[in-house]
Order: sequence, then structure tokens, then C-alpha cells
Amino acid sequence: MAKALLLFSEGLDSTLSGLILKREGIEVIAVRFITPFFGWKYKRNPQAFEEKIKSLGFDKGLVIDVTEEYLEILKNPKHGYGDYANPCIDCKIFFLKKAQALMEKLSCDFIATGEVLGQRPMSQNKMAMEIIEKEAGVSGLLLRPLSAKLLKETEPEKKGLVRRENLFGHRGRRRLFQLELAKEFGLKEIPTPAGGCLLTDPVIGGRVLKVLKERRTLTPLTAELLTLGRHHFEVEIWVVLGRNEEENKKIKEIAGQTLPLFTLNEPSPLLAVIEGSPSEEYLKELLLKYSKKARKKLEEGGKVELVSV
Repeated sequence: MAKALLLFSEGLDSTLSGLILKREGIEVIAVRFITPFFGWKYKRNPQAFEEKIKSLGFDKGLVIDVTEEYLEILKNPKHGYGDYANPCIDCKIFFLKKAQALMEKLSCDFIATGEVLGQRPMSQNKMAMEIIEKEAGVSGLLLRPLSAKLLKETEPEKKGLVRRENLFGHRGRRRLFQLELAKEFGLKEIPTPAGGCLLTDPVIGGRVLKVLKERRTLTPLTAELLTLGRHHFEVEIWVVLGRNEEENKKIKEIAGQTLPLFTLNEPSPLLAVIEGSPSEEYLKELLLKYSKKARKKLEEGGKVELVSV
């Protein structure tokens, strides 16, 4: 039986691509590369990914944390960024290189993705797709089932592992074709587009881009903190505050053993100092800004103090 390594984003397109291959009698191993910007929920719960894979009928699922390597790509992408901090072309090249090494290790015959020609202007036009394949060193080994008939014939097609007539020639951003195909496969839940990369989010992506441009500290720890809370940047100072109880808890879990944490003696956000040594007055004023109860206590003549956590 032929074996395919599917780069699985959890979106509809990669789901459908895996189902097309399963229909062809191909063993599908779905790999989810994760960083704090995508797929991070599986860092603490990889079993949930296995359950998702089984529900789709795929043969095996792998969750691989590539944060440290990915951050190096993010700091200086050869092909630049998209609208925010998303290095889409370099990102795909990186994942395909990782997939090729994994493909050989797992004795897979080829790699598959859910990419659709013309769906994304930066990374899914024909020229970009060819550049990505060439620079990743996977020319001929990469099958895109949803748009295969519009692209060059791949090695798995030439070898008869996949029948080209059973693949598709879809292009563009409209999802009607995918929704019809999902119905044909009996998908009860329709995944959202894109795979949820936070680097394309205007707030988080913009924040990450600011950190990159200002050459601030970008590590696995700060990358995770960048995905939540309110961030305040000054010259040589960077702090993050939780917006609610859940975010306070997350900040404490992520940074509690590494960064200085502060709050007030009245209900207020949890604050982590990421860079610099801000004064107690600065920290107190910032926390007061987001604590109505602390401000009210001061107005009533009470005392509000800064508390180290």
C-alpha cells in the first residue's frame, strides 16, 4: 500500500486532501507542526490530535513542536512577510523540508498538502508554488490533490500510486467546490479556512511584527506571551498584562518561573515584565489603568499597593 505524509492544518482543504487519498487506498499519516502561533493547543494535549485523526479515518497523526527553528525563519524570511508577520513562502519551504526528512524516516512515498492554486496571492500562485517546491527540494514529490490537474504531473501519479483522473483541478478562493466535496465525503463538521495562523491576525501579527522590527527578545517564551494579553512597549521596556482571569492564569503558567510578575492588592490584571526594569510607580500606574476597583479604593482614600507574585 502506498503511503502519504499529509501536512495537516486542520482546515477544510487539508482535510479533504487526506480523504481523497484515503479514497484512493493510500495510507495517510497526518503531521501537525506546531508553534505558539498555530496548533499550540496540542502542545499540552497531543492525544486530542490523535482523536481528531481517528475521527477522519486517517491512519496516524503526529504533533511536532518546531518553535525554536521556526522563530529563526520568522526573524529573517528570505521571501518577506505577508500583510503582518506571516512569512508564508518561507513557512511552506520550511515545513516541506521538515516533511521530506520525515517522509524518508517513515518510508512514505510522497507528501500531500491541501493547497489550492490561486487561493492565496502570496504563496499559492503558480510561480510561488514552483519556487517553494524547488527550494524545499521536493519537486515531483509534492501532491496537491485539490488542484493537481492544473499542475505538473507528480511522481506518485506517474508511478500509478494515485490516479490523476480522480484528483481535481480547482482554483481560486471560493469554497463552494470544497463544501460540495465535504458533503460528498459526509463531513459533519466543516473546518474553518486557513488553519488559524495567528501571524495573519491584525492584532497579534502586528504585535509580532513590531517585536521583529524593533529587534526585541523573541524566544519560545515571549512568542507564547505575544499571543495573549495587552502588551505595552516603551524604550527598553516591554510588559504584558492579562485581560481576564483566564489570561492571568496563562501568563502565570507561561512566565511564572522566569519573569517578574506583579499585581495589586485589589482585583487587577497580572503583569509580567518581559524586558527592562520598570519602576514600581510605572507598574502601579499601568495596573491601576485596568483596575476599576483599585481606582475606586484610591478615590475613597484607601491604600493600593503593588504586589510581587
